[in-house]
Amino acid sequence: MWMPPLYRDFTTPAQIDAQYGTQQWVPDPAAEARHYVERSRDARARLRCLLDQPYGPTLDETLDIFPADRRGAPVFVFIHGGYWRANTSREFSCVALGLQARGITTVVVNYALCPKVSIDEITRQTRAAVAWVLRNIERHGGDPRRVAVGGHSAGAHLTAMCLQTPWQEEYGLPADPLAAAVLVSGIYDLQPLRYSYLQPQIQLDDGIIRRNSPLFTVRPCATPALITWGAAESDEFARQSASYHQAWQAAGNRSELQPQAGAHHFSAIHGFEDPASPLCGWLARVLGAGT
Repeated sequence: MWMPPLYRDFTTPAQIDAQYGTQQWVPDPAAEARHYVERSRDARARLRCLLDQPYGPTLDETLDIFPADRRGAPVFVFIHGGYWRANTSREFSCVALGLQARGITTVVVNYALCPKVSIDEITRQTRAAVAWVLRNIERHGGDPRRVAVGGHSAGAHLTAMCLQTPWQEEYGLPADPLAAAVLVSGIYDLQPLRYSYLQPQIQLDDGIIRRNSPLFTVRPCATPALITWGAAESDEFARQSASYHQAWQAAGNRSELQPQAGAHHFSAIHGFEDPASPLCGWLARVLGAGT
């Protein structure tokens, strides 16, 4: 019997879950979670850091700063994933390991989670965190003229939402204050998730989807972007990334599209732990690290 599609050519929630459920695409999800926790504990033990710096009025609105050794360093603001309903900044201190070695100050953002708050509110919080960094990072040795933003999974979506921000009108900042963006394994059209196993927690409706699907609201922006994902991820993660790259360039913007050979959803950000990785190398080059 013919069934009308829920999204694209998907007719059942199970088909959507098969594409957007991330754990089934990796051999040992628990080991991946341990990797983040253990490497992040190592980062906090090895690197100078300022933890739980408030950027907003609620207890969830904090960020962790890992300063580079030299003052005037470029800055990378990292937004973690977890489908907007899991994880904290503390599990992702590990992204500072490779970047600090390249002379880049790293800031890891914490935010409130669904269903306690909506994706609208999470977007507001992450924008507020980026604005705080732009205004305050010089006091911690960072160069506010060389601030990049990036994220993984839901964090890549939130990075794209930061690129859509009317910074001048709403924050009194330059229209394009960000020097670079790195989007890893992101979701840029939220519509399919309304029919997924995530819906009871993320509680999407027409308005939230419309306001928070950056694929359809790309603006002209001077910020160069790296859009990447693990080549071992599902076809939908690859398609979402390619679609966002196409939309970004169609608006006259600059971006590079780079699948990561052999990487899956959870290992696609391991490169931030290695100063010799393509992820760290791209950021160092675009931000002028070491200069």
